[in-house]
Amino acid sequence: MMDTPNPKRHAAGTNPALRQRILDGAADVFMERGFDAAGVNDICRAADVSKSTLYVYFAHKEDLFEALVEQKRDLKFGAVEQALTMGGPADTVLAEFLLRMVRVVCSPEVIRAQRTIIGIAERMPELGARFYAGGAARAQNLLRGYLEGQVAQGRFAIPDPGHAAYQLIELSSAGLLRQCLYGVRTQTPPDVELQASVASALVMFNSAYGTRTP
Repeated sequence: MMDTPNPKRHAAGTNPALRQRILDGAADVFMERGFDAAGVNDICRAADVSKSTLYVYFAHKEDLFEALVEQKRDLKFGAVEQALTMGGPADTVLAEFLLRMVRVVCSPEVIRAQRTIIGIAERMPELGARFYAGGAARAQNLLRGYLEGQVAQGRFAIPDPGHAAYQLIELSSAGLLRQCLYGVRTQTPPDVELQASVASALVMFNSAYGTRTP
């Protein structure tokens, strides 16, 4: 009998340590070989589990990759999101949020994940959509909520906070993200460059939407 996953079956594993071992093994294989070249057998060997055990926890390779991305993303974005709750002047809060965010999105680990998603999004658009929803859209929605609060307090005059959040996020990484994505840079840009990019973005943002000198 062939050892193949049932695509309609939900993962049912209940051992967190074993699940994590599979994720760790998959991370090593995906990093070494890339998504397309990574095989389930390779992942099983790296994690020292059988295929039947892997399929108890993950329905297929795509499910495993998505779970791995979600785990890494949640670990990295937790500190980013906390910046919006630290209190203080809006420019200070925004500068810290944007700096933390740009550090994450320009990090080699996240760049590799973005390249992988871009490479498979055409044939698996639903995976690309979920990646976007859990990353870029999640950050945008959080920032939109913060900006809406600042608009209510009179700090900004923004007709569309959702669009303004998108603009500010894009401005904060202008040039740097593409350089990392295309391999012009192989490491996260130094903080001095990230801070300069964020500061420039806030100057433009305040010029467009600010109601008083920051």
